[in-house]
Amino acid sequence: MNKDISDDFSIQSLGECTIPSPINVSYFTPESRRLLFNIYLDQYNHLRDPDGFPLSVEVAGPRDKIFFDPSKTKAAIVTCGGLCPGINDVVRTIVMELHHRYGVPNIIGIRYGFQGLIPKFHHSIVELTPDYVKEINTLGGSILSSSRGRQDIGEMINALKRMNVNLLFCVGGDGTMRATECITEEITRRGHNIGVIGIPKTIDNDLNLIQKTFGFDTAISESVKAIQCAHVEARGAPNGIGLVKIMGRQSGHIAAGAALAQTDVNFVLIPEVPFDLEGGNGFLKAVENRLRERSHCVILVAEGAGQEHLRREGQPLEKDASGNPRLLDIGIFLKTSIEDYFKKIGMEINLKYIDPSYMIRSVPANAADSMYCGALGQYAVHAGMAGKTGMLVGLMKDEYVHIPLRIIRSGNRVDPGGNIWMRVLEATGQPPSMRN
Repeated sequence: MNKDISDDFSIQSLGECTIPSPINVSYFTPESRRLLFNIYLDQYNHLRDPDGFPLSVEVAGPRDKIFFDPSKTKAAIVTCGGLCPGINDVVRTIVMELHHRYGVPNIIGIRYGFQGLIPKFHHSIVELTPDYVKEINTLGGSILSSSRGRQDIGEMINALKRMNVNLLFCVGGDGTMRATECITEEITRRGHNIGVIGIPKTIDNDLNLIQKTFGFDTAISESVKAIQCAHVEARGAPNGIGLVKIMGRQSGHIAAGAALAQTDVNFVLIPEVPFDLEGGNGFLKAVENRLRERSHCVILVAEGAGQEHLRREGQPLEKDASGNPRLLDIGIFLKTSIEDYFKKIGMEINLKYIDPSYMIRSVPANAADSMYCGALGQYAVHAGMAGKTGMLVGLMKDEYVHIPLRIIRSGNRVDPGGNIWMRVLEATGQPPSMRN
């Protein structure tokens, strides 16, 4: 277990649940149901919670008693950060679950992310009804739109109070979850009974503790299409090279998953595995060896790979509005480096460069992601109506659980010594190390 993760998975509550749940199900999840955090026999007893029990996580699901009176509850939904397949599926499920299962009459959408809670931006709100959202799962992006950048926490809470919002559902990635945590803390400090529930969204699948974030399966499916095109192009000319750049700022999960799903890839470059360009064991020499042996080559590179080759010494690290490092373009850099290398050694190549990033993140969710988004939306509503707050719903060890916002961070990386990367090396045949 990561040292920076708290040993306390307790979930904050707004108060005692006294209202019988109106939902018509044959089961309810008891508060006592918990999932062991360490499931291996030699580890499960290693870490303990404050009560002395093996570390465990609260299991998600409908409770038989709830905190909010549905007829008097007003809910709001906000989507933040970059676009991702499945956002609309989550929004649709939250609305349908609140309206049809709990009888919540008033649900609004906050437009353009957290900007929508700041008066100076003048963004209008949207009334979210079942009729309004019934077909949005067929669309990519977010019907509420999105934005990046920090906003004033106090102003956002003032807006929630003015609108009489009782429940706020925040859909977003690492930065959004940090902001959601700050919102929860300020609401608690002020003594307001506003529940705040996070639904984790990061297409890169790089949040710690979360087994899988939504949009990831769709990203792999769409990446496979680009790889297939690159393979056709590479085989269609002498010494053909298909170079594909896909998403993955700090982690290579999409690249690794796509390479395993479409085993025509010969080289996978990810942020977690450094490589040298030049030299006898470097990447360019490995590409040359591949071309001399098989006359074609497919390269898949994550956008965050090889940044050390692009940034000049002393060059400042710029950040975007969300605080993420601004990446330099590894795709164009590799294209130029490969062409220069083979021109220098007098070897003809035919290189085709494909960057499908915005196409991948803008498509509707596939069936697997739609199912996952539906589950996340349902469990988020169950948690919110039961008075849970300062938490998110996520999948852990194939179980939907409640995780405190305070311990969720970007940190899920591909382990260079783990099974996934070993399988990638087997599938591609690339050298285990491209370092001199």
